[in-house]
Amino acid sequence: MTRSTFLVTVSGPDRIGVGAELFHGLHSLEGEGVHLVDVAQITIRGTLVLCAEVITESNLTAASLTAVLLEREIEGHGMSVQVEAVTPTDAIEGRRLLVTLLAPQITAGQLEAVFHAIAESHATCERIVHLASYPVDCYELIVIGPDHAVLRASLTDVAEVCGLDFAVQRAGLHRRSKHLVVIDADSTLLQHEVIDLLGEATGRSEEVSRITRAAMSGEIDFGEALRQRVALLAGLPVSVLDDVRAQLHLAPGARTLLRTLQRLGYVAAVVSGGFVEVLAPLLAELNVEYFAANRLEIVDGVLTGGIVGEIIDRAGKARALRRFADEVGVPLEQTVAVGDGANDIDMLSTAGLGIAFNAKAMVQAHADAALSVPYLDAVLYFLGISREEIETG
Repeated sequence: MTRSTFLVTVSGPDRIGVGAELFHGLHSLEGEGVHLVDVAQITIRGTLVLCAEVITESNLTAASLTAVLLEREIEGHGMSVQVEAVTPTDAIEGRRLLVTLLAPQITAGQLEAVFHAIAESHATCERIVHLASYPVDCYELIVIGPDHAVLRASLTDVAEVCGLDFAVQRAGLHRRSKHLVVIDADSTLLQHEVIDLLGEATGRSEEVSRITRAAMSGEIDFGEALRQRVALLAGLPVSVLDDVRAQLHLAPGARTLLRTLQRLGYVAAVVSGGFVEVLAPLLAELNVEYFAANRLEIVDGVLTGGIVGEIIDRAGKARALRRFADEVGVPLEQTVAVGDGANDIDMLSTAGLGIAFNAKAMVQAHADAALSVPYLDAVLYFLGISREEIETG
């Protein structure tokens, strides 16, 4: 006997019990050599499309299979059943990858460009999931393709033209295993550069800000820039640290990001070129246990203009990520790093997934993904966490 493959499609207004009816009908045919090999379902705005692929080595035809299923009274109330014989095609070889697309609004034109890029990379899309529609639009695609690098390069070109943020990651259960998410503080978790706020208290804010901009763009070494700026703080009373902390505002979505990560069992950490004395109380309030930052030298209640201990610079941030991963007990491939400045590059490159957050092109070039939207909780979409899951907390 010849093996035959059939695709069974049930579609129409969703109602309770449709799935049970379909699978009961297929189960009744198992004695005749009919076996279920794959199933997929999607419901959009109350309209159901449920597909089942079955194989058989009997003389069963599409018409006879349809007749058996109709006996289960699946049809009715606008629901229809269609059975068609299909010829199995050669499977596309390659890795299963997750492509996450994100923008304020994703249009058909943008998706057209993305799917052209997928096709030109000799890949195919197996599944599409709409993770969020607000405050940003986000789709996750399961793509099978032979060359990860080629697909990423094609999508990079499309993203630049179409104004899309995207990430390409390896698919698998590891995404929902224990993760460490390490977040930069200044201009990422926070809307400010703490050192600039301290500079305002000295009356030399423009000088401090100028050095900050040069450091963030990579024009000067971060460690040297930090020493120069901290030296300008000499003589400030320690009380100014409390004043600066009172001025801090979290980035939009920062609390949601941390709260969701913690609720779902992820570990959140913060690394900063800023200062422990300013950040520690805020991070304690946010239940962030793991963090690394610089320590200011304070003598008799006054800032000396010096730093105590190891400087958390570009290399120091990467070391902190590795240290946290060891302490938490997760491999580096299950770490995520989020940052915006040149001093975050080593950390972004070290993590399993590096995300540049509203960063300059130089930083984006060293990251696996880039976010250009102002909402920090959009990081969650790159972990496959939907808006619905976020809001259930």
